[in-house]
Amino acid sequence: MTDITHDRAPGESASYEDSELLHTTIYAVGLGLAVLLTAISFWVANTSLLWAPGIPLGLAVLAIAQMGVHLVFFLHITTGPDNTNNVLALAFGVLIVTIVVAGSLWIMTNLNDNMVMPAELMNLSMQH
Repeated sequence: MTDITHDRAPGESASYEDSELLHTTIYAVGLGLAVLLTAISFWVANTSLLWAPGIPLGLAVLAIAQMGVHLVFFLHITTGPDNTNNVLALAFGVLIVTIVVAGSLWIMTNLNDNMVMPAELMNLSMQH
């Protein structure tokens, strides 16, 4: 029997057969939840039964739930002591994405101020 220690969450069985069945079950549950959350998101976006101003908030909640499903079921981010590096890598990735999104939004909000035509050029274009 082969012991797979590098891909085992804390508390999982050490035997190879049990581990394979457990991994398959975990991935199947994760896939089912991901498909369910995706289907609910499409329904929320296309239905007229819900209060219209609340739809973006509902979609944001479903997106966060989808991220949680992926982190737990597919990336195996758990609270175990051996996952410290995974959590640090995830936090660094979130930091980088936040910096890129914030920088992009800042550039886009200041884009109009930086792209204004000088008054001389505006007067030239109006004379023709």
